[in-house]
Amino acid sequence: MKLSRHTLRIALALTAIGSPGCLSSRQFAHRPAWMALGSEVPRSEPRQRELTEVEQRSVPSPQGKLVEEPPQSPDSPSPFKLVGYTELGNQEEAVAQSAMTLGDFESIALANNPTLRELAFTTQKAAGYRNQVGLRANPVVGYQGVQLADKSTDQHTAFIEQEIVRGGKLELNCRVLNEALRAQLLELETQRWRVTTDIRSKFYQALTAQRRIELIQEFQGVADKELELAELRKKALEGSQIDVLQAKVQKNEIDLAHQQAQVSFAAAWRELAAMTGTRHLSPSRLIGELPIEVEQLQWSSVAESTIQSSPERQVAQARVSQARANLERQTAQPISNLTVLMAAGVDNGTNSGLMNLQVGAPLPVFNQNQGNIAAARAEYCRAVTEVERIENSIRARLGAVSQQYDASMAAVKSYAEQILPSAEESLQLAELAYKAGETNFIQVLVARRTYFDSNLQYVLAQGQLAQAKALVDGFVLAGGLDAIDDQSGDDSLRGLTFSQQ
Repeated sequence: MKLSRHTLRIALALTAIGSPGCLSSRQFAHRPAWMALGSEVPRSEPRQRELTEVEQRSVPSPQGKLVEEPPQSPDSPSPFKLVGYTELGNQEEAVAQSAMTLGDFESIALANNPTLRELAFTTQKAAGYRNQVGLRANPVVGYQGVQLADKSTDQHTAFIEQEIVRGGKLELNCRVLNEALRAQLLELETQRWRVTTDIRSKFYQALTAQRRIELIQEFQGVADKELELAELRKKALEGSQIDVLQAKVQKNEIDLAHQQAQVSFAAAWRELAAMTGTRHLSPSRLIGELPIEVEQLQWSSVAESTIQSSPERQVAQARVSQARANLERQTAQPISNLTVLMAAGVDNGTNSGLMNLQVGAPLPVFNQNQGNIAAARAEYCRAVTEVERIENSIRARLGAVSQQYDASMAAVKSYAEQILPSAEESLQLAELAYKAGETNFIQVLVARRTYFDSNLQYVLAQGQLAQAKALVDGFVLAGGLDAIDDQSGDDSLRGLTFSQQ
């Protein structure tokens, strides 16, 4: 009689495991719409968000157009608990207030990232230098007294002296610094793409960790039930300690995977917060979709189009124009300026007025600016070579990204079309065979773990594909917090203009 009770308990447990109300293979096989392959999270109406004036100016160009995703609907799965989460009374209300999209992060980053502000200041410096180098020399006014010891022959004059720049050197100065300013503006645009790409990459990294946490939490309930069932079977003398240990190992591994996914999410969130330039950004739920299907790219065409449109290459081309303008400017330096002095006064010796005119110019006999001309020519050649280096660098970076893109795309397609359906069918057959007494409990554990691992690997492949796509869309630019190279220039050309020596 005692044995039949245990047998009855096991039968009830098996029925519970297979019932729709419990977390089992049936729930994985018939997951909610948000868990189904290729489906989207249910959405409510898009949230309306007003951008500040700075954020409106910070929206990337059409290739990187930001589309704000709507928040999750109340019918979506309840939020999971993450490391560092703040406990709130109404958790659904908290998610509605704190859930963030990719567009939210991009808007915050473009308004607060310190490298963008730093480059904005260097652009202002370049504009200031450009204005300074084109200014003409101030006139010199003064008084001159001659033979002051002899009152009968002393002369008193007031004079004005002006240096007249020849050879169009002031206009050439402005042309050189105008190219420097244009290069700084392009540097700013390039940095915006670096920041945007980093934000997208880290967002999808965090979103991948969030998806993994959701899947693991779904499976944790199943693992707990299986461990309980294994212990019941052992007590009923229908199972062994091996079944219990295998179920316990699987549960511990799942708990460890859950902890590691939480750590990955927290780390990715900290990186996101650093990229946005904000110190106090509490972890919250992310709203977004991992790619299910993407376009197959022809990498030779992608490389050419990326090179032609890359703001990084445009910066290098602006530096070439700057070097060319500087070479022209240095070539005009030997053309001498004129110094004109005009004086007028009175001669007490003759009791009459007097006027003096003086015109002078240095003779370029020894210094014909040959050293600066040679240096400017070498800088021009260096700038042209730098364009070639950047083009090759873009091709090399695309080559590295293409491996991740193609491999991840193949993995996503294989998991969605072959591996996951096969793993799901295998799990269903293992459960049916177990209920029919044709296989043992261990086989069910193995099939369930295979299905669980396949789902996690599928999400991981989606995340890697999303990060690779972010790099391709962002001209393979990264390093949103790297040190800024200040090439705003200086006003040394103005000093060269008026030194003439």
